[in-house]
Amino acid sequence: MSDKATNYQCPSCTGPLHYDGAAGRLQCDYCGSSFDPAEIEKLYAEKEQQAASQSETGSDTGEWQSSADEDWGTDADKMRVYSCPSCGAQLICEETTAATSCPYCGNPTVIPEQFSGILKPDYILPFKLSKEDAIKALKKHYLKKPLLPSTFSKANHLEEIKGVYVPFWMYDGEASGSVRFHATTVHKYTSGDYEITETSHYDVRRAGSIAFEKIPVDASSKMPDDYMDSIEPYDYTELKPFSTAYLPGFLADKYDVSVEDSRDRANRRCAGSLVNALEKTVTGYASCNETGRSIQLKRGKVHYALLPVWILNTRWEGKDFLFAMNGQTGKLVGNLPVSTKRVIGLFAAIAALFVAISVTAILLMAR
Repeated sequence: MSDKATNYQCPSCTGPLHYDGAAGRLQCDYCGSSFDPAEIEKLYAEKEQQAASQSETGSDTGEWQSSADEDWGTDADKMRVYSCPSCGAQLICEETTAATSCPYCGNPTVIPEQFSGILKPDYILPFKLSKEDAIKALKKHYLKKPLLPSTFSKANHLEEIKGVYVPFWMYDGEASGSVRFHATTVHKYTSGDYEITETSHYDVRRAGSIAFEKIPVDASSKMPDDYMDSIEPYDYTELKPFSTAYLPGFLADKYDVSVEDSRDRANRRCAGSLVNALEKTVTGYASCNETGRSIQLKRGKVHYALLPVWILNTRWEGKDFLFAMNGQTGKLVGNLPVSTKRVIGLFAAIAALFVAISVTAILLMAR
């Protein structure tokens, strides 16, 4: 049985609406009208109430029998079927999909049931940067990479680019405790014909506490955790109360990693915030390394939010390369290929320079 899906249509011409991050409004590509998300959300809530009061029921008999209903395999439990409100096509999506587009009519489709009741996020951070901004950022990322193969930026093919609202848990609380560091100072001086390096070692201890608010941990198993951590921070002053009106034109998932399963990552991030803050107070040393810690966490409220991420996939010489960009700030991360020839050339240049310096030193000593 199909679940309910929604297309946000223009009240003026019934064309599909999509959210424009730059304008902060829902835009119609057909008539050019624009609307405030709250205005459209209210309009559709009224339509749903009217439809519920006018609904009719019926039944058919003599259905065709199909073996497809018997067993779809283990993957069936992870899939859901929805009907496109615009053309009636059946959309088969993963169970966590909350916003997508119809492959037949192309209209943005939102599945509100994925965000109802306890599944409803507290906040959403709307996209601010466009697909074009993401492509420009990727091309800029290629620049000034001396070990990047010369043909990569010209020959790689952009396989896919998609804007995704990624689910995040946000943790409030406080961390307190003490951290122990091993620090050194280095003093160099000459004595006669000798150059002496004197290293002093110190046992440095720091203690304190820090309150944290909305420490983010991504709640999607499909997103690489290191990428999601690397594109931070987000500007939380632009967080909005959640509304599905921000979703059209983008993909969105509901969480599939629970608060409990994210607890260890949250603990590490919160404790790490205190250690970093205390380490910054250890100044005036040549080196500083943590040797021990004793930290207590006071856990507070957990918020549920959707944050904007552009995902870009490129392909070059049969290999896939994934990039992620913060949809609000433009910070982009991703792995690039390395040219073996350029690595060899770089080492050869360094070796040649070292040999030249050594020969010069020997000649000077021989005089």
